[in-house]
Amino acid sequence: MTVYGVGLGPGEAELITLKGKRVLEAAGVVYSPGRLSRTVARQYVPDSALGDLDFPMTRDPEKLRSAWREAAAAVAEAADDGDVAFVTLGDPNVYSTFGHLRRTLSAFHPEVDLDVVPGVSAVTAFATALGVEIEAGTGLSLREAADGAAPTGPDRMILFKVTDAVATHEGLVAAGYDVRYGRRLFMEQGETVITDDPTEIAERDYYTLAYAERRGLDRDLATAEFEGLESEGSA
Repeated sequence: MTVYGVGLGPGEAELITLKGKRVLEAAGVVYSPGRLSRTVARQYVPDSALGDLDFPMTRDPEKLRSAWREAAAAVAEAADDGDVAFVTLGDPNVYSTFGHLRRTLSAFHPEVDLDVVPGVSAVTAFATALGVEIEAGTGLSLREAADGAAPTGPDRMILFKVTDAVATHEGLVAAGYDVRYGRRLFMEQGETVITDDPTEIAERDYYTLAYAERRGLDRDLATAEFEGLESEGSA
């Protein structure tokens, strides 16, 4: 049978894809790596279909490897009886815990078929939430900014894991960027905050993004108006 990595989207239950919904409803067991993803999964599967896996809160590499081997063994055993789903917020292939499971299954249980169902990622959904237009031809870099990091260089960046917004803001402004923040975008859990003021989100929260654009950047946006043509109704 097949183990599916299913992207749930950024956290709002209605942003799951139709394919993701179908896979969850058909799976014999649905595993999740955390409370938030489990909350979304419960919108589509009964509690009786939710499986438990142990993911220790540690940075010890040996303990982590052992935990993922045990998780992969449990998932592979469940897949003997039918299709299994492992859900994550966002997309399974973009900064996701599913990557650990996929690599471990491939190494220790190569007989298991794997399939990925993409999900809407906050890394792209931020544009709608923050009212940002990324026009055609624009370069946009994705950077991690945990613990006050303030990466610079590209003209436009989307930063994720902004856990110390005040420190990150200080570094970006000094480097010549305008910055806008979004916390818990499209999530049903917690308060959604969109702000230009980092002090409003000074407390640490893993689910915080920032959009940084170099100050004074020239923009050449195409419009529906063209030189030499009169607008409708004029004359």
